[in-house]
Amino acid sequence: MTELLKSSLTRRTVLQAAAVGAVGINPALRAAVYAQGSDAPEKKEVKIGFIPLTDCASVVMASVLGIDQKYGVKIIPTKEASWAGVRDKLVNGELDFAHVLYGLVYGVHMGTAGPKKDMAVLMSLNNNGQAITLSKKLADKGAVDGPSLAKLMASEKREYTFAQTFPTGTHAMWLYYWLASAGINPFKDAKAIVVPPPQMVANMRVGNMDGFCVGEPWGHRAIMDGIGVTAVTTQDIWKDHPEKVLGTTADFVKKYPNTARAVTAAIIEAGKWIDASLTNKNKMAETVADKSYVNTSVDAINQRILGRYQNGLGKTWDDPNHMKFYNDGAVNFPYLSDGMWFLTQHKRWGLIKEHPDYLGIAKQINQIDIYKQAATAAKAPVPKDVMRTSKMIDGVVWDGKDPKKYADGFKVRA
Repeated sequence: MTELLKSSLTRRTVLQAAAVGAVGINPALRAAVYAQGSDAPEKKEVKIGFIPLTDCASVVMASVLGIDQKYGVKIIPTKEASWAGVRDKLVNGELDFAHVLYGLVYGVHMGTAGPKKDMAVLMSLNNNGQAITLSKKLADKGAVDGPSLAKLMASEKREYTFAQTFPTGTHAMWLYYWLASAGINPFKDAKAIVVPPPQMVANMRVGNMDGFCVGEPWGHRAIMDGIGVTAVTTQDIWKDHPEKVLGTTADFVKKYPNTARAVTAAIIEAGKWIDASLTNKNKMAETVADKSYVNTSVDAINQRILGRYQNGLGKTWDDPNHMKFYNDGAVNFPYLSDGMWFLTQHKRWGLIKEHPDYLGIAKQINQIDIYKQAATAAKAPVPKDVMRTSKMIDGVVWDGKDPKKYADGFKVRA
């Protein structure tokens, strides 16, 4: 804290002061608790990889606001170019943690997303806030949602290309689920390609794809640039769906359990700060828009983060299910059923051949005990049940009770 007190009142220290005020706890007192005894983080400085997306915000703000210092750690956010790069650096230890796709972590653990490595999910970073964009060319022909896209694809036969961000990741699963809900088989009726999130808009501009699924701000950026329209938001596919997680390797958690807990607690608290007020959300948007992080204009971020949506066709709406980072603790708990859902979709689309031990694998990966300890430290409530129930866009309910039956129950599948 000495350095913080000595430093001049820069934008960073103003933000730090705001965070301390919002949380209402003296950081020096909090740091003292974690600086002694068996609770002290084994590793004081950690590298956390992130991709330039709005939902890296709680990782970034934990560092920028100095919340990490309260828990005895220093977070170094590290900007990465692609999800494959994040995967490789997590697996080889160049990164300690990452802001990462839920399905990527499960894919690495199962060996379906590159090298097989036992992995860990410490918390969910955000719910909601991704979108599927269709090109303006398709929209001009009347394809503006699932049914109208299916109609166009049936009448104008050609190869239709849709981009996602990683083969086992969240965006691939939202894209496939949505296409299938409209009767389009994403593998038989279309071509799926992988494009890193910051490159989506540029690729659509030159005609490399008909549509894409990606995290904000790139969906909104396509509308601002006049090259695409929002066909559906991911919260319309699954309200309050899991999205990015704080991921690491199982080895890291075993070796540095106190560090894992401290970092998780700091990021929970940063998410709480973001969700606490409109002022904080705007401050977050200003911070992450910087070239060090997302590298876009503030107005590309701050509209949808407040739930102010437009689809690029003149429709505007206020969405109560916009991106959330805390939502009274509901966002961050690593529900076992959330992890299991990704496995059911990997089975549905042939990414894994046999039914795995859905619950057993989720229990291995999702670090419920460490999360509960971190939530206690961050004064965040913990849900009573490790499962939750959700209804998807096609009316099908997922509750984690019979994953084999669920995975095999879809009409449209690989």
